[in-house]
Amino acid sequence: MSLVLHGSEMGNSPYVLSCFVALREKGLPFELRAVALQRGAQHQPAFVATSLTARVPVLEDGDLSLSESSAVVEYLEEAYPPPAYPRLLPSDLRARARARQVMAWVRSDVGALREERSSEYVFFPRERLAPLRPLSPDGQAAAEKVVRIASRLIPDGGGALCGAWCIADTDLAMMLWRLWRTDFQLPDKLRLYAETEWARPSVQAFVAQPRPAAYATSV
Repeated sequence: MSLVLHGSEMGNSPYVLSCFVALREKGLPFELRAVALQRGAQHQPAFVATSLTARVPVLEDGDLSLSESSAVVEYLEEAYPPPAYPRLLPSDLRARARARQVMAWVRSDVGALREERSSEYVFFPRERLAPLRPLSPDGQAAAEKVVRIASRLIPDGGGALCGAWCIADTDLAMMLWRLWRTDFQLPDKLRLYAETEWARPSVQAFVAQPRPAAYATSV
């Protein structure tokens, strides 16, 4: 087994986070390699030859090179299946479909929120970043949509989306942390959910990764 995960040198990609957590939850040893996106390393021929889409994350498993985080998660679940390895997705068909829906949604929707509340605010101290601007009408609508959907999905009594943890919990918690870390007031249920999921050891292992002293914008 020779697993390599390529991720941004800045260490703030929610999609690299998802793959990193998936590997840790599976208990798979892997090497994390930093790609200097801010210096254009993703455009270099060597990386383009590795990443079909010239983006991070990229997982290398032997002679397989796979980009796009949702594809990586699905591959890991099938290549290293339960019960030999812990689950990333629920065993129940409907719960698994819901988890996939959440994963697809956070990657494809609420673009204004992802743009205006960048993940840099989650992983870098506020004083090292540009001052926050008020959300635009589109950004505010996107934030309210996240709160509305998360409020429907998260059980009132607390706990994971599908009864037991799955990788969709990490993805949703990351979206909520974009809000919480930028002073958007979350309902107590959502705040507690986000804090609980963020405290998971696999997530904290990613949070603890070394990062440059200051954030640099990718080219």
